[in-house]
Amino acid sequence: MTNSVSQQLTTNIKRALKANFIPAICLQCFALFIGFSYFYWPASQGVFQFFADLKAENGVPYAVISTALFGGVVPFMYLWIKGRIHFLPIQQLVFYTVIWGGLGWLVNEFYLLQSHLFGDGSDWQTIAQKTVFDQFVFSMMFTCPLLTLAHLWKDQKFSWSKTHPLLGQLVKVQLPTTVLTNWLIWIPAVCLIYTMPPNLQIPLFNLVLCFFVLILAILNTEPE
Repeated sequence: MTNSVSQQLTTNIKRALKANFIPAICLQCFALFIGFSYFYWPASQGVFQFFADLKAENGVPYAVISTALFGGVVPFMYLWIKGRIHFLPIQQLVFYTVIWGGLGWLVNEFYLLQSHLFGDGSDWQTIAQKTVFDQFVFSMMFTCPLLTLAHLWKDQKFSWSKTHPLLGQLVKVQLPTTVLTNWLIWIPAVCLIYTMPPNLQIPLFNLVLCFFVLILAILNTEPE
């Protein structure tokens, strides 16, 4: 890695960490509130049971539709209402809906794989194994590269000819930055997600995802 790329990567990581510090703190507080509600607030059990039953009854369609809604449609609508969608709004809505719907299916299948590999226990060893596999294999090697590339393509107005020359920059600078900030924000959150019963993991993932994306939209989105 050349000195210029190394310097750019360092600058990019510092900027990303600064921009994501408040969202990370808010996210952890929100996730902890959900966790404490589930374990220590009996009045909340009806709400949790409703979503657990909904997930149990609908399976994969629930994962796809709810993740597309919470990760894509709701944040897009916020950005659109605030006047922060500056090009191709219909295409962007389709993009966010499809990319997060697909991720909903993928995450649901990954959680099933985790249950098969490590079981559904809530002991710290099981949670640690799932978190490590989630963040240092699944996220680092697949979802972070996929989302980083997809958003780069979207930012180039869905033009592959404009995206292709930026791939070197993506691999050397953007992707390492995304992975590091993803660890900062999501490691505590997924630890909490894996304490939940299987049918509550996708619903909690959706809530945390929506909260996180909205905070980033509020704090970090600038006009094109």
